[in-house]
Amino acid sequence: MAVPKRKLSRSNTRHRRARWKATPPDLVPVTINGSVHRVPRHLVRAYQRGLLPPPD
Repeated sequence: MAVPKRKLSRSNTRHRRARWKATPPDLVPVTINGSVHRVPRHLVRAYQRGLLPPPD
């Protein structure tokens, strides 16, 4: 495991952490039972096969 050679300042640590942000999932329109729903791209197959109930 990597070990830092010296202490990193608090401002540098917070500045680095502030750049990491979660991005919202990429939503894709999918037709399920005649109605169009927007679902995450990686779950399209599961919705099409009926493994997941249609979102409300």
